[in-house]
Amino acid sequence: MRTAPQFILCALGLCLALEGALWALFPDMMRRVMQEFAKKSPESLRHHGLLGLVLGMLLVALFR
Repeated sequence: MRTAPQFILCALGLCLALEGALWALFPDMMRRVMQEFAKKSPESLRHHGLLGLVLGMLLVALFR
């Protein structure tokens, strides 16, 4: 059984690996996505971040 810090570090490593794969495979698309995010209001970014947080927590809860 893993401890909470081990689980969190494992999840962080998976996030970094997935993001790195996206940048490695689709650098032009990722650049365009970043430019679009830069145009959005802070409130819109906050809503996107909260949505990602909730979806991520649901996935962790479902598959743990």
